[in-house]
Amino acid sequence: MENAVRQPYYDSILLIERLHRHFLEVLKTELDRLGIQDINNVQSLILYNIGDDELTVGELTARGYYLGSNVSYNVKKMVENGYLGQERSPHDRRSVRVRLSDKGLDLRDKISSMFERQIKALDKAGLNDEELIKANETMRKLERFWSSSLDYSGYPVTSAA
Repeated sequence: MENAVRQPYYDSILLIERLHRHFLEVLKTELDRLGIQDINNVQSLILYNIGDDELTVGELTARGYYLGSNVSYNVKKMVENGYLGQERSPHDRRSVRVRLSDKGLDLRDKISSMFERQIKALDKAGLNDEELIKANETMRKLERFWSSSLDYSGYPVTSAA
């Protein structure tokens, strides 16, 4: 069994990373189509995920809205380019909360429109909700497996169900 799962497991790891890169390219293409040059694809994804929330930089990372080491740089650039507003927390002056500005809300709406176009095209691509639900369940199991592997006491013996 161990050898049988080795290649599919490795293929899954590579595919997840490749899918993420492809999606970022889709976002870049949409930004180019819209003539938007003052924000990059990673920043626009962060912006979209913030939505109507008001968050700290730490919360962006903790919620999984951003995966990377330069989240502060990206937030700074979005503030400089008018996509985010920021204000210091009245309770902890070291903490800065960010929210979408009007310009950020406008871009979020444009990205939402892109998602709506993609959702309408999924059926033509041979993807339905059941397949996506099953794929998401599998990815969540992998996420739980990897998360539980971080305790450094060994790998989980029980099912990731």
